[in-house]
Amino acid sequence: MIAGFPDSAFAMSAFVIDAFEFSRLKEQAEGELAVADMARLAGETVDRAGTIKWSLSGGADKLGHPQLKLSVSGQVNLVCQRCLTAMPFEVSSESVLVLAKDEESADAIEEVLDDESVDVIVGEAEFNVGYLVEDEALLALPVAPKHESCPAQALPGSGAEAAATEKVSPFSVLKNLKQ
Repeated sequence: MIAGFPDSAFAMSAFVIDAFEFSRLKEQAEGELAVADMARLAGETVDRAGTIKWSLSGGADKLGHPQLKLSVSGQVNLVCQRCLTAMPFEVSSESVLVLAKDEESADAIEEVLDDESVDVIVGEAEFNVGYLVEDEALLALPVAPKHESCPAQALPGSGAEAAATEKVSPFSVLKNLKQ
């Protein structure tokens, strides 16, 4: 359910808004999306579990450009690149998106704003909020997720396995050939 919108309005429109009207009217919406329902994000996780909570508010920047403020948060399970086991990761991101009518306008607005913390995007009359939420969650993921301290039993080459590999030298075969 999307707060501020009747259930049927969003069920029929699949999280689609008129981005410019949403901003002009300073509307707000929030909701939750299951990770399993976001194919690109689910593909980055271990088990497709979890939900992403989001909040979207419309308005205008200091120069009067329409803008959206988006917050996403939630937990997903990623694969640790050190030990290759599941690792919980807290997704948390906020962004300011200034809306432009087309690519040319977007480039011009970016030059005027000259602010790396603000993204300028092309807005649409049929703007899919679900895609925007998924994009923001994906951008919040680390490139190479790693535990701060991997569980000892999960590390390759630890424990009994490490002791066994230390005893056998890869050069022992060469030693036998020399004789």
